[in-house]
Amino acid sequence: MTLSTRRQAKRAARREARRALPLWRRLLPTWRITLGTLTALLLLAAGGFAVLYVIVPVPDPNAHAVAQNNIYLYADGTTEIARTGAVNRTDVTIDQIPLPTQQAVVSAEDRTFYQNRGIDLKGMLRAGWNTLLGKGMQGGSTITQQYVKNYYLTQDRTIERKGRELLIALKVDQQRDKREILAGYLNSSYFGRGAYGIQSAAHAYYGVDVSQLTLGQGAYLASLLQAPSLYDVKTATPANREKAVARWNYALDGMVQLGFLTPADRAATTFPDPIDPQPATGLAGQAGYLVGVADDYLVSSGTIDAATLKAGGWRITTTFDKPRQDAFAKAVQEQLTGELDPQARPTTDTDVRVAGASVEPATGRVVAVYGGPDYAKQPYNDALRQDNQIGSTFKPIDLAAGLVAQHDLDGRPITTESRYDGTSERPVTGGPTPYAPPNEDGVDYGNITLRYAMVKSVNSVYAQEGVDAGLARVRETAVRLGIPDSVRGMDPANTSMTLGTATPSALDLAGAYATLADHGQAHTPWSVLKLERVNPGGAVDVPKMPEHNPTDALDREIADSVTDVLRDVISPRGTGAAALDLGRPAAGKTGTTDSNLSAWFAGYTPELATTVGLFRENPKTHAKEPLAGTAGLSRINGGAFPTRIWTAYTAAALDGTPTQDFDLRTGHGATTATPWPGVSASGSPSATTPTTAPAAGGEPATTDPAPGTPAGHTPSAPAATGQPPTGPNTPSPQATRPTTTDPEQPSPTPKPTLVQPTRPTALPSATGGPASHPVPPPPTP
Repeated sequence: MTLSTRRQAKRAARREARRALPLWRRLLPTWRITLGTLTALLLLAAGGFAVLYVIVPVPDPNAHAVAQNNIYLYADGTTEIARTGAVNRTDVTIDQIPLPTQQAVVSAEDRTFYQNRGIDLKGMLRAGWNTLLGKGMQGGSTITQQYVKNYYLTQDRTIERKGRELLIALKVDQQRDKREILAGYLNSSYFGRGAYGIQSAAHAYYGVDVSQLTLGQGAYLASLLQAPSLYDVKTATPANREKAVARWNYALDGMVQLGFLTPADRAATTFPDPIDPQPATGLAGQAGYLVGVADDYLVSSGTIDAATLKAGGWRITTTFDKPRQDAFAKAVQEQLTGELDPQARPTTDTDVRVAGASVEPATGRVVAVYGGPDYAKQPYNDALRQDNQIGSTFKPIDLAAGLVAQHDLDGRPITTESRYDGTSERPVTGGPTPYAPPNEDGVDYGNITLRYAMVKSVNSVYAQEGVDAGLARVRETAVRLGIPDSVRGMDPANTSMTLGTATPSALDLAGAYATLADHGQAHTPWSVLKLERVNPGGAVDVPKMPEHNPTDALDREIADSVTDVLRDVISPRGTGAAALDLGRPAAGKTGTTDSNLSAWFAGYTPELATTVGLFRENPKTHAKEPLAGTAGLSRINGGAFPTRIWTAYTAAALDGTPTQDFDLRTGHGATTATPWPGVSASGSPSATTPTTAPAAGGEPATTDPAPGTPAGHTPSAPAATGQPPTGPNTPSPQATRPTTTDPEQPSPTPKPTLVQPTRPTALPSATGGPASHPVPPPPTP
């Protein structure tokens, strides 16, 4: 048998054997077909890559990046707020950059930089695999790729741009020296604070030339490259500051691993705090604060990234209303600044700061903010900071959570008229940590309703009610209303959470109160209406803006029941009595924190929700200082300057608009326009709301507690009639006007304040867990 005959016989035998296989097996290709197909595909891919490598050129530098100003406009689309965004960059040679700084950048961004060919396939595969495993979006770009993206291409996140980046990175790595690539990367990268390039970054963060950077400073600038705006430790949230320091440590540890730094020198290196941010030109007055809020929204919402925004050329129409913005600044000046006398009272009337924000409940639009008196003099935006406790402005959240729970530890329903023991320093039962908060001035209120406890801001009642509602539910309710879940002081492991250890910004708090005003519909506050950029070729970039659809945070009956209670706070007997000067239906809550470190008023009309926070801060150490003594008053409560500022601003903001009443549905399902407890027929303010208004639990509302009810924290059905017990420690809820003995009202003249002994309690520590040693309880009303 010849060789050809034997081959034919073998092929015939294979065909016969394949015919004998089941159908599903015959449909599968043989190993020969599979191998041949893969080989053909590999050759095709290699050929295609070779063709692309040849035809894709290295473009001219900056061909796709033309530096321009950003133009920020008020909501009318024509009135200019500010112009910013001109590229702040001064190129330097690689020899001017200290070697430790170069090595820190390599350690932080691309540890294979000196070995790879411009791309790192292993790193890209590892990043993709980690992303698939749910470890978050991972980046696998080398320094060369990032340099190509910054210097030659754009920040667009498209497959086409990524493909060009890979091909150009391979060419650049062949054509350029590694030192030249590293210099180009460091000169083109964005470091935050408007600084492009390592030279501008050195001046912005440390006030020195790049050649003078120390090892620690260079490592910090290297850590900024991953998240320049978020990792600025002078303006970052506590959580982001921790991430920034961790990134700094990662860079230094990598230098040891790569042999750039000895362990001894690494151990001797301490974190170098940067200088305070210096104001940009053209941002004086309120402009800088408005620009900061708009930029923060655009970046945090994912509309565009920080580098693309700072590259310039954008026309940004904001939601800010100029008349209302001017009214906010004027209210602060007239109601607070004009009362201060730094020369006569240098230890108390200096460094007083205000944080404010105003939001439309129906839309979530931010119409005004107050971040400080002048951005050119104070380049910190106090409206966005998240390091001031909000005190008793948190109590409406406790109440809302209780109404959601509908029962306490004994299984009885919680309503706005449920009764609690208002004895000062009464120990909270059932909480995770010991807590016995004092009431303002140590007043004992006896057995009172939750409504009356809100009116008088009774700490002992709401500390217990929050525990009864469930601290986890209180936290969940706060987040649903709009308090970010990342803020500190909302740990259910600490009983003190109920009285406002949380530290949301003024804008966060305004958003939460706007949710109550809009019957439980939550809008995340937003501050940009339109964003567009005209390119050199004439094409217009118009990024898609986020949707602003509301979420159901609370049932309407629950949100409206809280509003109904908060209307009583703005009454002659309430801690927010000063807001009666508004002359419109309004609801709100005062708040003052322990040691008088901050004071708040958060309130709303049907049209507008606004918060005002007051605090003092050492301008050098940024440590909080007590407000006691400010403007000559023995203490500053939420019912004083914050309420006055809120009232003056809201009156001006709504001037000329029709008065709207609250349209409340508080439990029976019938929508009613509940009368506002404003001016009675006699011309004097009414002290009470209608006693037949339905409560959240469907019971008739009685605004005053009945005498003779046994004391105790357990809620019970409200009495139909009666007044709270009167006596030396129990003020009458029927007071016709506020007096200086009411909680939250300022003392007209400096005088000693009654201080009650406090009991040990556990507060949130820096890591969010219980404190390891007893500390004083945090917020008072």
